[in-house]
Amino acid sequence: MILSDLQRYIEAHKRVALIDLVNHFDMDADVIRGMLGKWIAKGKVKKIAMDEGCGTQCCQCDPRLVEFYEWVEPR
Repeated sequence: MILSDLQRYIEAHKRVALIDLVNHFDMDADVIRGMLGKWIAKGKVKKIAMDEGCGTQCCQCDPRLVEFYEWVEPR
């Protein structure tokens, strides 16, 4: 995967969970976080603060993967 693949995926979905990126690209969460960090540093992606999990009551989400990101710069 390259940064442009990540960009296209996030732009297409508007707002994505880290777990969705992990599953879609079949990569480790820390690797994806590193790539997201490049887009965040450029001001093109923002991490969305989540106060309480994913919003459901199942309590089965890995809290390390319940992170949401959004593409903020128009193409």
